[in-house]
Amino acid sequence: MNTKQQKPKPARERVVDAASKLFYREGIRAVSVDAVAEEAGVTKKTFYYHFRSKDDLVAEYLSSRDQPNLDLFESWFRSAEGDVADRVEAIFTGVARSARHPAWRGCGFLRTAAELVNLPGHPAMVIGASHKKKFENWLSGELAESGIDNPAAIARQIVVLLDGVFSTLLVHRDADYAEAAGQAARTLIHSSYPTQSTAA
Repeated sequence: MNTKQQKPKPARERVVDAASKLFYREGIRAVSVDAVAEEAGVTKKTFYYHFRSKDDLVAEYLSSRDQPNLDLFESWFRSAEGDVADRVEAIFTGVARSARHPAWRGCGFLRTAAELVNLPGHPAMVIGASHKKKFENWLSGELAESGIDNPAAIARQIVVLLDGVFSTLLVHRDADYAEAAGQAARTLIHSSYPTQSTAA
């Protein structure tokens, strides 16, 4: 029998985990430093040892979601069959599948941006903008490799579709909107192949 106990996570990591859970579920303004400290099982003194302010923690919260979210989108893309249009549509299908889970609360980056709309220089806003731009640039590269005309412009239009879906889902709570947007993205990409490649 293995009697070794799992080593507890460092305090900073527990604080970030607690913040990620509470901020995503309830929103950043609704969650106090006291609530995060309690959820993490640390004192406020320990909290402020690792973070100068709640604003710093909000920025760290989004930083911790940055690469995992990008990896998830790419995994949906890579695991799909078909051409690049089918693979992009699979990202929207993945969002639809996630949105049907009762714990899903939308895009944490957009929800945070909405709460900080009057603070454009907030570190979390900078991180959120960088995250969205990374996805756009990655998508542009994938479209370029597939021979799509004007891939940067098409990638930007798809980003608008995707973020529009995140907003629409918060209003309607109907994942079918994500699938409809995926079909629109697929049509957009198919219309952007060079003329000679689509000629009969």
